[in-house]
Amino acid sequence: MKKLMSKAAAKLGRKFLSLSQILSQNQTQQTHKEIYLKDWFKDNGDKTLRLDYDDLNDKSIVFDLGGYEGQWSSDIFAKYCCKIHIFEPVENFYQAIKNRFSKNSQIFVHDFGLSNENDEAFISVDGYNSSITRDVSGDVEKIKLRKAVEFLEENSISKIDLMKINIEGAEYDLLEHLIDSGVIKIIKNIQVQFHEFVPDAENRMKEIHHKLSKTHNLKWQYYFVWEGWENKDLCID
Repeated sequence: MKKLMSKAAAKLGRKFLSLSQILSQNQTQQTHKEIYLKDWFKDNGDKTLRLDYDDLNDKSIVFDLGGYEGQWSSDIFAKYCCKIHIFEPVENFYQAIKNRFSKNSQIFVHDFGLSNENDEAFISVDGYNSSITRDVSGDVEKIKLRKAVEFLEENSISKIDLMKINIEGAEYDLLEHLIDSGVIKIIKNIQVQFHEFVPDAENRMKEIHHKLSKTHNLKWQYYFVWEGWENKDLCID
């Protein structure tokens, strides 16, 4: 009996240890993100790194995935007067962006998101935290998703000078699709915000990093905040 109790206690102890390790890892990851977030704000990344691209001009094509209120696109257009495609599947946000740029013939607003397949999904609407990969406190809305490769083919787009990706967890499926299809090679600059609340987020992000590094160089990174990549071949243009 003592042996059985001892084994049970040891097994239970291992379970508690495993739970403790998981909690410790999550706390460490959160601590790291907080540090990077502080560095991001200290470096004024939203007004510098996310907007400063020496190779953008009025002939450039920019994709804004996760348009929300359209402020980033507005800032990019103000600097470079380039053609911009904004993808915003949430109806209210889409209508607001469409109205905002209604007199700008260089900005095209789409009422769907780009993804790895043509589909419909339910999104939890909560401002810039709206997400199809987690529940948030807002309303739920059905949205449309378009397969990225098909959209590019249908619109005869053979090069993207800058793609901004902030789609609250859906970035993993999208980037894996762009990489596996080879379309990643036509994208000159990428800025992406990875989100840690997606299951196995860190491992999926590292695998994407590994694959992406074959075609792009990492220019700057603030872990799980924002990071920027530049195409190894297209950057010489």
